[in-house]
Amino acid sequence: MHRYRSHNCGELRAADVDTDVRLSGWLHNRRDLGGILFIDLRDHHGITQLVARPGTPANEALGSLTKESVVRIDGKVSARGADNINPDLPTGEVEIEVSAVEVLGAAEQIPFTINAEDGVNEEKRLEYRFLDLRRERMHRNIMLRTAVISAIRQKMVTLGFNEMATPILSATSPEGARDFLVPSRLHAGKFYALPQAPQQFKQLLMIAGFDRYFQIAPCFRDEDARADRSPGEFYQLDIEMSFVEQEDVFQPVEKLMTELFTEFGGGREVTSPFPRIPFRESMLKYGNDKPDLRAKLELVDVSDVFAGSGFKAFAGKHVRALAVPDTADQPRKFFDQLGEYAVEQGAKGLAWVRVGEENALTGPIAKFLTEDDVKALVTKLDLKPGHAVFFGAGEFDEVSKIMGAVRVEAAKRAGHFEEGVFRFCWIVDFPMFEKDEETGKIEFSHNPFSMPQGGLEALETKDPLDILAWQYDIVCNGVELSSGAIRNHEPEVMYKAFSIAGYDKDTVEAEFGGMLRAFKFGAPPHGGIAPGVDRIVMLLADEPNIRETIAFPLNGNAQDLLMGAPSEVEESRLKELHLSIRKPQVK
Repeated sequence: MHRYRSHNCGELRAADVDTDVRLSGWLHNRRDLGGILFIDLRDHHGITQLVARPGTPANEALGSLTKESVVRIDGKVSARGADNINPDLPTGEVEIEVSAVEVLGAAEQIPFTINAEDGVNEEKRLEYRFLDLRRERMHRNIMLRTAVISAIRQKMVTLGFNEMATPILSATSPEGARDFLVPSRLHAGKFYALPQAPQQFKQLLMIAGFDRYFQIAPCFRDEDARADRSPGEFYQLDIEMSFVEQEDVFQPVEKLMTELFTEFGGGREVTSPFPRIPFRESMLKYGNDKPDLRAKLELVDVSDVFAGSGFKAFAGKHVRALAVPDTADQPRKFFDQLGEYAVEQGAKGLAWVRVGEENALTGPIAKFLTEDDVKALVTKLDLKPGHAVFFGAGEFDEVSKIMGAVRVEAAKRAGHFEEGVFRFCWIVDFPMFEKDEETGKIEFSHNPFSMPQGGLEALETKDPLDILAWQYDIVCNGVELSSGAIRNHEPEVMYKAFSIAGYDKDTVEAEFGGMLRAFKFGAPPHGGIAPGVDRIVMLLADEPNIRETIAFPLNGNAQDLLMGAPSEVEESRLKELHLSIRKPQVK
């Protein structure tokens, strides 16, 4: 028999009764019923129940061990009584009568329970992440991640893509976030940068003639944590294609996502095909560029209704309305709680009215609305008795943010929200440029390397704020999975686009000389996208925080509490790297 096991802990069934077996695993749980010990033994594959009778060496050994100790046991498989069968376990019809025990790894008293979610704080979980990963939920999440990445690779190859690796040590990047820098020992005073993304390298692969590339790429950005963003490092499915337009990129990505979320989504419905929503339409209807389409409500711009209104709270402001049907039976508490929620999002309050019989309006602001206001609102919002209407007024961006959040919350509270589905969409037609409100300077809105719609002619003849880019996002359930674009591959277009944003030719050549040089030697039209692997798994696992799907994440302060990173280094190492430390003064 094998030194450690003849079977794993998820393998034995009723057909194995009377078989002599050897198992190894962790002491998951223990129950003492009248001196008889019932032990749950756990390994990667599952749980098997052990039985140790009173007065046996096995009873004495297993009774004195702490939970999470690692043991090897020998015993015979027996059938459980009909009343003791556990239908929740694949091994629930059998148990092992233990005859011998060997302790392989004794455990100290564990800092939190493994066999139950006990509400331990995240810092403690990350400090003892190797224990946290033993929990069923966390183990399941990591194995889901493994299966998803494996499936991505298989599906991408089937779609005709070739997996290639790009450098980890490279030059600083114009991606927009802070780089992680690596000092050079051989080149004093110079630094490598860890890649924020393989953006320039994957474009260079297209220019080199490889046509369809993909990579499960590690990316590094020195940025703050969010629920859907891990600080430090993350992984993305990096994709690039040659001789393509926007729809050519959409087709394989849409097929991949549909198959992936169908396969691993636990029966949840997947949108197909994905709707294409222009950026400006998304901002108006949903309040943001990552709409949660499970909420079956839309915002409507009613600024024109109140443009010359005597209602000072709305007059001359951007006003967005949200009509919510089927609210006739909602109590006043429904409206008050939505108002409180709006305040939490930054609003000063939330104006609202009810629609009654013959479209008569009641509510806090009804008395301020003229007969013409009411008629215009009824027509524009298609109001019916039983509707409630919520209003936000102010600057466009502020109203969008607040009312976008209210839209989703109102849908959830009023029963207009779909559960158990994945609602995808493409956000398209992003503006190429935007104006800084403080300086008035024209800046790139998103990716400066996107091809402007209309090419060089648009850059030379249009108002920069009217130019759209061949740029797109893929969104699922209100989570942006990635941005992508058809790339600018023409040097003259690149020079002109950057000049509009205030970069002279010398600066462009100094910052992006490698890409420009490549463009000048025959670059094909190309484009791509890079969906976030961590976010994909987060959605599939139905986890609210991305760190729950990563084996060893940094905490919110970008610290590894398990390994103690970042850490100080010895002076001799700093000297070797030509560095000295200048710490900030403590005030």
